[in-house]
Amino acid sequence: MDNFSSGLTNNNMSTVVADSLYHQLVAAFHDQEGHRAPADLTDLRRQAFGRFQKEGFPTMKNEEWKYTNLHGLVNAAYALATDVDVNDIDTSKADIDGLDAHRIVLVNGQYVLAFSSLEDEAGLTVKPIEEAYNEENFRKHYAQYADKSDNVLVQLNTALHTAGLYISVAQNKVVSKPIHIVHVATGESSFFAQTRNLIVVESGAEVEIIESFITSEGTANNLNNKVTEVVVQENAKVQHYYLQVAGNVSSYVQHTEVYQERHSLYNHYNCNLPGAAFIRNNINVRLDAENVESHLYGINLTSGKQFVDNHTVVDHMKPYCESYEWYKNIPQDESTAVFNGKIFVREDAQKTNAFQQNNNMLIGDKSTVYTKPQLEIFADDVKCSHGCTMGQFDDEALFYLRARGIGEESARVLLVHAFAFDVTSRFSNDIVRGYVEDLVAKGLDKK
Repeated sequence: MDNFSSGLTNNNMSTVVADSLYHQLVAAFHDQEGHRAPADLTDLRRQAFGRFQKEGFPTMKNEEWKYTNLHGLVNAAYALATDVDVNDIDTSKADIDGLDAHRIVLVNGQYVLAFSSLEDEAGLTVKPIEEAYNEENFRKHYAQYADKSDNVLVQLNTALHTAGLYISVAQNKVVSKPIHIVHVATGESSFFAQTRNLIVVESGAEVEIIESFITSEGTANNLNNKVTEVVVQENAKVQHYYLQVAGNVSSYVQHTEVYQERHSLYNHYNCNLPGAAFIRNNINVRLDAENVESHLYGINLTSGKQFVDNHTVVDHMKPYCESYEWYKNIPQDESTAVFNGKIFVREDAQKTNAFQQNNNMLIGDKSTVYTKPQLEIFADDVKCSHGCTMGQFDDEALFYLRARGIGEESARVLLVHAFAFDVTSRFSNDIVRGYVEDLVAKGLDKK
């Protein structure tokens, strides 16, 4: 028996899980082995699957997954490949009024050219990931960053991703308008989709990427394991949005790995609204050169029994860099929000300026927040701070507004907007900012 089909060797792996999705994945890997692919990619996938097999799906015994229980998601059988009639796809749920953007549509990770509106623009390359093997930037950067993390689900994705997107922006190219990527989940049977994206922004280039996640009507339960690597080269600038508005039959485990070179700027805006039942975001930013700047912003409004977990890592590896992180959670009903933010300042990273803040407003007696801001400093000439606040909806402020003739619904929206303003005011795109603020207003439970 070869090493890919042998028994499990890690006690963290659930035996029940091993009899369902795990064995499906083993079979899928063996089927893939017969397909022709470049030798270096075949070796990479073998190594990745070997690591996944050794460790198995993470459980709550793992500190990084302490509050994130995958058991119910992976203890099931899924279709690993689905045939979808794209003629019936409706992407209107992702529409953002007033946004003029290139549009790219991925259906269960597959690039659908018929629904995309990417005009020719010199210096911008967009391809399905499986057609990018011969691209120079693909060969140089694919699986060079995310796979070095301790997230075993990245290894699973590397071994078995079936779709995704490759984007490359040429040196000094300023993309004329935002790129709006619409991720559509759809299928009549339960399915497990793995998407791999690689975005390379060459030196001096600038791009704004907006990713929306939606679910088609009538879609069965689905689990999505998505990995995105973003390379921001010298003097490049990237604005990157996640707008999570998928339906409650959808669950997402997402890993975003960002690698930055000197004088580059990367801003990430992570917005999770009522809908998707389960969301786990790992967002790692590596500042591996001098004079690098990164900003991470998050707005999470949850409802029902929704679960949203954001794990971030900002790794200061070189001197004279700056990072700024601010996440706000607003859980309602019986929903749960998790924030675990880590800042590392390595020994060589003198003159670092790092800020991290997490604020939480609980609406409802049964909502829950788990928060763990972390700061590890190994340098001595730095400016670093982090903080966390926890509070409930301010009934006195609500009474004050109502006493001045403002209706209860409007008063609730005003108070939540005021709470979220520190984050939304920093959005680089005013149209996206207005869109998110409107979704927040619509997502508040009307009491």
